[in-house]
Amino acid sequence: MTAAHSADAKLGENTVVLAMTELFGVVDAFVITSASNSRHVRTLVEEIESAVKESHQQAPVRIEGLSDATWVLMDYGDFIAHVFLQETREYYDLEHLWSGAPRIHWRDAVEHAG
Repeated sequence: MTAAHSADAKLGENTVVLAMTELFGVVDAFVITSASNSRHVRTLVEEIESAVKESHQQAPVRIEGLSDATWVLMDYGDFIAHVFLQETREYYDLEHLWSGAPRIHWRDAVEHAG
């Protein structure tokens, strides 16, 4: 929830969290967000990394795609954050690809937690 909230706070677009345990089994969740330009993609990545580290003392196992910043994958082991350039998000359409994954209402969880 921290990754979704931090992306949203930096104006990440259409931030969603998909529960992946039942379908994928390797990770618990995908956090998916997007931005209209590569500079904003990098800002979102930095914000997610900082917030998760501060709140949970956890750094990503690896980050891929930062050099071109069209699709940055942040692997945290138990969840993966996908930060897309909007056009790239529309092209790959992970929400459709994983349409069987339940959406987590992360805004409600964040509001109840704090």
